[in-house]
Amino acid sequence: MDDVAHVRADNPSALTLTGTNTWLVGRDPCWVVDPGPDLDEHVRAVLEAAAARGGVGGVALTHGHGDHAGAARAVAGDAPILAAAWEGATRRIGDGDAAGPWLEAIAVPGHAPDHLCFAAAGGEVCCTGDAVLGAGSVFVAPDPGALRGYLDGLERLRARGFARLLPGHGPVVEDADAKLAEYVAHRLDRERRLVAALAADDRTIDALLDAAWSDAPAELRLPATVTLFAHLDKLAEEGRLPDGVEERPEWFSQLGKHAH
Repeated sequence: MDDVAHVRADNPSALTLTGTNTWLVGRDPCWVVDPGPDLDEHVRAVLEAAAARGGVGGVALTHGHGDHAGAARAVAGDAPILAAAWEGATRRIGDGDAAGPWLEAIAVPGHAPDHLCFAAAGGEVCCTGDAVLGAGSVFVAPDPGALRGYLDGLERLRARGFARLLPGHGPVVEDADAKLAEYVAHRLDRERRLVAALAADDRTIDALLDAAWSDAPAELRLPATVTLFAHLDKLAEEGRLPDGVEERPEWFSQLGKHAH
């Protein structure tokens, strides 16, 4: 299955890159993966593209963040909305479940606990949402086992042998295996740098960020902080986190309510 259309939302930012990618898979009718933000112009563009493919048979959400799920109800109409946990879903799905005739859900938690990717029928392409982007890396939201689950999920995607990845943001990934290997190596390099900083007695959040995320631009320091906590959680789970690391600030407990 490579019968896929693309509509990009006009919501560019440091986190969304050139905007949210909405993918329309199959036809007569098509299924919409991540209808995107609730922007009138984007909703119109998605519905026009879907009409040319026989209408909307259903909506599949990679996760519930507003830049991916905000337009779900407007795009779906009377069609089903499938998601792992989003409160507006008409049916819950999980790893291995079918989403209509064209899609198979693959659980890849990390960016969000409920994150799914969707393999298109035929096994050549996969819609990756925010598990893999077309450029740069994603933030991993701290949750029990989040980073370990994310790394495991990336390896599961590699094992599927996809040719191309259709990301939630950025360009199509034409060499899926190379990108997935890059993502795994990137996370492990962050961990190596973080462990080295801890061994040098760095204990504050700022010092650890400066050591392990020295290349992160200022506008991405907040998501880097989020991912730092996911890395620290992994080290704690493995018994490798030393004592005395600075506690998470009060604002962190509110972050999940506003996550992109």
